[in-house]
Amino acid sequence: QVQLVESGGGLVQAGGSLRISCTASGSTFSRYNMGWFRQAPGKEREAVAAISWGGATTAYGESVKGRFTVSRDNAKNTVYLQMNSLKPEDTAVYYCAAGPRGTATMTGGRYDYWGQGTQVTVSS
Repeated sequence: QVQLVESGGGLVQAGGSLRISCTASGSTFSRYNMGWFRQAPGKEREAVAAISWGGATTAYGESVKGRFTVSRDNAKNTVYLQMNSLKPEDTAVYYCAAGPRGTATMTGGRYDYWGQGTQVTVSS
């Protein structure tokens, strides 16, 4: 079992930057691939980014490529999502998720554990 807690969300103006974090506890963090997903009101959950257990591979959704960067610090049991050039359409609740080791995957069904989410709001 692993528990995930997201932090760092908030309100930012369009064009700005924000870094959100997800800290894990309860199990060995390096056992898990990590993913970031988001869900806006009335919309389906969208895969944002993923990173493999050791950080060797990453993957990004088309809508965030070139703007968002996922990274992890296994010594701190934390995965980060650096979000630059934010747009109002990035407004959503952002969730981190943990899944078994392997190549970074954007498939939500491959993740077993989910955090409670952190709200990111981008004003125009």
